[in-house]
Amino acid sequence: MPGQVQQFLDALVSAPPLEGYLVVGAILFAIGAWGALIRRNAVVIFMCVELMINGVNLTLVAFADYLPGAGGLGASYAVLVLAIAAAEIAVGLAIVLAVFRSRRTVNVDEVTSMRG
Repeated sequence: MPGQVQQFLDALVSAPPLEGYLVVGAILFAIGAWGALIRRNAVVIFMCVELMINGVNLTLVAFADYLPGAGGLGASYAVLVLAIAAAEIAVGLAIVLAVFRSRRTVNVDEVTSMRG
């Protein structure tokens, strides 16, 4: 048991500081949230949502790397989240393209109903 405790403490000391990753992840998330709230172009809003997802993924991978014994579990979840986000962006851009073809705009303020 003492060997496992010492191994855990050694891993905590040798790991890069977690705060840096958390700050960068929070900044990415904040920039994405700010852009999604301020911008009116649907494509830019999708890009901002992806930026928010990447900030969360960075935080997830940082926590998984920080905890000894987690292995590649955090990176596995991050890849899963990115795959789901890719499907989400494909469906979202298809909807934006359909709206653009019918309305000739991707401005979310001008599209008030889904009627064609």
